[in-house]
Amino acid sequence: MRVCIAEKPSVAKEIAEVLGAKVRRNGYFEGNDYCVTWTFGHLCSLQEPHEYTEKWRQWNLSMLPMIPSSFRIKLIDDEGIKRQFAIIEELFNRAEMVINCGDAGQEGELIQRWVLTKAKCKAPVMRLWISSLTEEAIRDGFAKLMSSKDFDTLYAAGSARAIGDWLLGMNATRAYTLRYGNGKNVLSIGRVQTPTLALIVDRQKAIEQFKPETYWEVRTDYRGGWFSYTKGRFTVKEEAEAFMQEILPLELEIKSVERKKAMEHPPKLFDLTLLQVECNRKFAFSADTTLKIIQSLYEKKLTTYPRVDTNFLPNDIYPKVPGILKGLKPYVTLIDPIINGSKIRKSPKVFNDKKITDHHAIIPTGVFSYDMTPDEKRVYDLVTRRFIAVFYPDCEIANTTVMAQVGMNEFKATGKQIIDPAWRVVFPAASNKQSDENVLPVYEVGEKGPHTPELQEKETQPPKYYTEADLLRAMETAGKQVEDEELRDLMKENGIGRPSTRAGIIETLLKRGYIRKDKKRLVATATGVELIDTIQNDLLKSAELTGQWEKKLRMIEEGTYNVSDFMEELKVMVNELVHVVKCSPRKAITVEVAEEAKKETATKEKAPKKEKAPADPVVLKCPKCGNGEIIKGRAAWGCSLYRKSCDFIIPMEFFGKKLTQKQVEALVLKGKTGSLNGFKNEDGSTFSGVLRLDDNFRVIVDKK
Repeated sequence: MRVCIAEKPSVAKEIAEVLGAKVRRNGYFEGNDYCVTWTFGHLCSLQEPHEYTEKWRQWNLSMLPMIPSSFRIKLIDDEGIKRQFAIIEELFNRAEMVINCGDAGQEGELIQRWVLTKAKCKAPVMRLWISSLTEEAIRDGFAKLMSSKDFDTLYAAGSARAIGDWLLGMNATRAYTLRYGNGKNVLSIGRVQTPTLALIVDRQKAIEQFKPETYWEVRTDYRGGWFSYTKGRFTVKEEAEAFMQEILPLELEIKSVERKKAMEHPPKLFDLTLLQVECNRKFAFSADTTLKIIQSLYEKKLTTYPRVDTNFLPNDIYPKVPGILKGLKPYVTLIDPIINGSKIRKSPKVFNDKKITDHHAIIPTGVFSYDMTPDEKRVYDLVTRRFIAVFYPDCEIANTTVMAQVGMNEFKATGKQIIDPAWRVVFPAASNKQSDENVLPVYEVGEKGPHTPELQEKETQPPKYYTEADLLRAMETAGKQVEDEELRDLMKENGIGRPSTRAGIIETLLKRGYIRKDKKRLVATATGVELIDTIQNDLLKSAELTGQWEKKLRMIEEGTYNVSDFMEELKVMVNELVHVVKCSPRKAITVEVAEEAKKETATKEKAPKKEKAPADPVVLKCPKCGNGEIIKGRAAWGCSLYRKSCDFIIPMEFFGKKLTQKQVEALVLKGKTGSLNGFKNEDGSTFSGVLRLDDNFRVIVDKK
């Protein structure tokens, strides 16, 4: 008997129908020598801290960091999950072969592997890897089953991600809550969540601190075409007015007319992030709503696997294109010109095997059904029209540039005209508004005549608040503003989070009261701002560093980076983080998270200002490793080999006392300082003491 295990009952049902397992049992389908069962998404998780050791049950700063020697998984404490797991376990015990039919991605692999591990599956395991749930795709997938071992690096990356999130999340959340939570607030810190919040807070601060500046621009109307002064804006009104008076009596003369034809490619096929961006822009859907809708369309066999980060298709899809197009019956008027014309277009901007990893772009399957909700129809229409459009010719446009002169001053007019709309006919008229915009009159070189200048007073504009669409784009490029599509593709591997997790991160920030929605804008609450201000460790807030982690996880998946190296880096970072928080003065966050989630009413106390660091110390050898040199960071002095092998640090502030360069030198050279005053207890009282390095080269204080 062969046992297939899918991720959801609905997926199991589709697979069972194709395999002929038509008898419904309790928790599985059976027939034709197959049993098809399912999980409910995550059945297992990593154990909680107290399940490793009882001393981690209580939240206590002295017990941090929590770093288990090895990580263990557990069954989630839910009666329904326990019942289903017992069924799975019993089926595995009878199986000659187990076929992992989980979602074809990193998270799907992790979910199923944990279940296989927890159930102590002894049967050989094969992997079904498909991108849609059509009957044809399922049959093809079972004809080409792969060994589970082929996906070991995918599982390793998923496991490293989960363990890394546990290490950072558990330790950072406890450390910051105990030090700054005021005894009430749980301050949630996460590897992806915190840098995302930092993006929103940083943008908000830039808006609040922005000071508008007035400037003036001169343009002039000549025969219905607007010409702009090429030297740009004026910052002094009187100078702009004088310029107006200078050019007013003079004629405008056309010096050159350049008309260039250009081609516009059809828009890219959707990956998940691009689809979420477009749905937020067009329909105001949240990222989470879009993910749920496209997941539903996938499970209804109408679109392909959604949790993807590529806009390309593999070459082996091309022969199937006519069949897919013919199945899209409501779009027959758009499809006929493709099918009834010459050979169907095959563009390298669409078909490129080198741009494909696990999955291809989101496209319709060619199976159509009217059984869709109104919102599903809207999303399906977006996906389908994008797919149809890539087989149309490029749109032909004419770009016109006209240079003119008024006296000795140069002016310029530009226009754009669509000559052949081509792929644009696939999209509703509202998407093609620019076809009638910026069409210039016909000008001849040498003609001249009167013109009508206009002085426009304008103000510099602040950055815009993030919408979900903007934030998803920023997460994709680790906070960098990137307009060029090819460069954006290159940066995807360094983004914050993965396509499948970004929607959940935004929802988490909303639920925890760190951000709120103001129409389409995402606004940081007072709690969110204060939390980011409180976190002095840039590692936790850095979008680019988190992007580098994503790159390393992808390298683990590709088999080019060692999991143990990644985990060691995480452990070093967690050790540093906890040590710095322990040594920081206790200053509570003053805004209640629960209140913030309901309404922004509390008056925010200013977060502690970043302390000015002492001058650079003299060159000192690291007392712990003896190889590195002591260098100054943002929150601590540390060994220059910190990132590689040595975790020695000295915080800039210890029990509320700022350390001087001389005191740091004494610690490094002698292992201790002289008697110092000004240390602070948690109740605010002061005490004297001697700082010294213990046997593990940690800074401690001996009270006097």
